[in-house]
Amino acid sequence: MDFNNTESWLLVNTSFPIVPVIASPSNSSGMEAYLQRLAHLNEGLYNDFYGLWIALMVINSLIFLVGMVLNIVALYVFCFRTKHKSTSVIYTINLAVTDLLVNLSLPTRILLYYSGGACLTCSYLHIFSYFVNMYCSILFLTCICVDRYLAIVQVEASHRWRNHSVAKCVCVSVWLLAIVVTYSFLSTAFQNPGCCLSKLLILTIIEFFLPLIIIMVFTLRIMWALADRRLMQQSRERRRKAVQLLTTVLIIFTVCFTPFHIRQVVVYFHPDMPHHVIAYHLTVTLSSLNSCMDPIVYCFVTNNFQVRLEREFNIISLHHNVKQTASVYV
Repeated sequence: MDFNNTESWLLVNTSFPIVPVIASPSNSSGMEAYLQRLAHLNEGLYNDFYGLWIALMVINSLIFLVGMVLNIVALYVFCFRTKHKSTSVIYTINLAVTDLLVNLSLPTRILLYYSGGACLTCSYLHIFSYFVNMYCSILFLTCICVDRYLAIVQVEASHRWRNHSVAKCVCVSVWLLAIVVTYSFLSTAFQNPGCCLSKLLILTIIEFFLPLIIIMVFTLRIMWALADRRLMQQSRERRRKAVQLLTTVLIIFTVCFTPFHIRQVVVYFHPDMPHHVIAYHLTVTLSSLNSCMDPIVYCFVTNNFQVRLEREFNIISLHHNVKQTASVYV
């Protein structure tokens, strides 16, 4: 991408893609100008890194297909094949819905890649839906970990908080918070890209690093409880599974979400970071990968998830074999 010397370089924000602000004609709307600046990231990828552009289109298509299958199956198992809807199951259903919506936002990103950044409508739809669901994923993963901690370590005190009413209120609050925050900051970016940057950086730290710290602390707390030799074997087994759950969530955070947010902080302090176009697209693609990795978490939420999943696939496989056998004898 070629930029003139008269162009002003400012940061848009830290909760959403940080891009250089290019001076635009006064008659263009703030929304269109912001989307055009974001489109430069896709245009730069298409023009300067064509091989990576092809690879990202293929990778995002695979994530879309795999994530759709896994999360649709998970929703089917949790909604229709799981009778007891515990608080963990409620949070997991919402996480699966969030991951499914992340997958549904991927076609707009693929269209953005295909158009080389020319589709501004695709840009807005992708930004809004993608970041709402990404932060919902982060918060619901945190809710699952907190719920496991309360159930395993704070057994007596957890009865007050681990009920259906509280879980549903938390889920509604998470959805509303993500939607309102995303919409408000997009509106701010459209109207005045350079304002309130420090507040936006603080919000980015809170909505990612705070959940990460909570999960790390609770994981260490459960591991410390495991060292108590007075625990019964059944209790130790439950705590061991809880550690496996929280460790899996930490891995998902590290692989999927950490690179994107580290890039946000680095670009905030160093707006002239080299290869920021590559960093943006790679980190956003990694953050999409969580929709394929979250089903691993589902296996630790309920003991019978794997059993029911295998049973469903065995029934489908058996039905398919019966049809094949019948067709042979016809």
